[in-house]
Amino acid sequence: MIPTLGSLILYTHKTDAMIAFYEAHFGYRADQRPGDRIVELRPPDGGLPLLLHPAAKSMRAGQAAVKIVFACDDVETFCTRAAERGLTFGKIHKADGYVFANAKDPSGNSVSVSGRFS
Repeated sequence: MIPTLGSLILYTHKTDAMIAFYEAHFGYRADQRPGDRIVELRPPDGGLPLLLHPAAKSMRAGQAAVKIVFACDDVETFCTRAAERGLTFGKIHKADGYVFANAKDPSGNSVSVSGRFS
C-alpha cells in the first residue's frame, strides 16, 4: 500500500486571518470541531484540505519552507480578480509550457497559482 497525500498543515499565529484569506481568495470553507485546536479548511471541489495548527510562540511566521500551489486554468484572469478582492500577486512568469504567479498568505507562507499553456 502506498500512502497518498491527505492534507497540509500550516502553522500560524493568525488563524482568523488565515481562514478569511483562504475562504475569500480560494473558496475554502472552515470546519472546526468543538475542543479541537486545529481548523480544517476544505476546498470547494475536492482537493487537498489545509489544516491550520496554532504555531508555538517561538515559531517565526513563514519559517518553514512551504509553497502552496493552486492549479488554475487562467492565471492572468485569476490574478486580476484576486487583486479586486485585495490579494496582489507578483509578476506573472511564463516558462517551459507553464505560467505562475506568487503571493503570501497572512502567516507569510508562499502561495502560487499555476497553469499550463500551449
